[in-house]
Amino acid sequence: MPYQPPPELAELTLGEIAEQVAARKLPPVEQWAPERIGDSGMRIAADGKWFHDGTPISRPAMVRAFSGLLIRDADGAHWLLTPFEKLSIEVEDAGFIAIDIAEREGTLAFRLNTDELVVAGPEHRLAARGEAETPALYLGVRHGVEARLNRSTYEQLAEHALAHGDNWTVTSQGESFSLLPT
Repeated sequence: MPYQPPPELAELTLGEIAEQVAARKLPPVEQWAPERIGDSGMRIAADGKWFHDGTPISRPAMVRAFSGLLIRDADGAHWLLTPFEKLSIEVEDAGFIAIDIAEREGTLAFRLNTDELVVAGPEHRLAARGEAETPALYLGVRHGVEARLNRSTYEQLAEHALAHGDNWTVTSQGESFSLLPT
């Protein structure tokens, strides 16, 4: 069956976003504890492009498959986890890029560069890092892995924050997040 990307965020209701999030079937990496450790020869560039042995991975389906295996440990190292292997992967900035945003009924939903939808809230927190003049915003995705908001998504989020006050904060699922680094 050919891959069907989710519809554009602008076209979805909050209920439809929730359905899309629930429909994503991810491998149960939290249940795996492989003994074999190695190097994947893979890298995720700061712009979200995936590489293997220096060659770009050009098949989006492969990137989506690998992204479901991606974790980050407490030391900040990224890994591709299978039931049999734990393979290191170099991540220049973040494992994902948030490329779009939509606000519905006080909830902020993001589309990632892998077509996955993530709803900001208690389980998927927004964090501002960097300097006040050049902040970088990150969204918690899963297993310690984050998505960095690209420029246009950051601008959309900043416009949303300013439309709802002048304190540079946004709220999603009852949680408030500052867009300014501390």
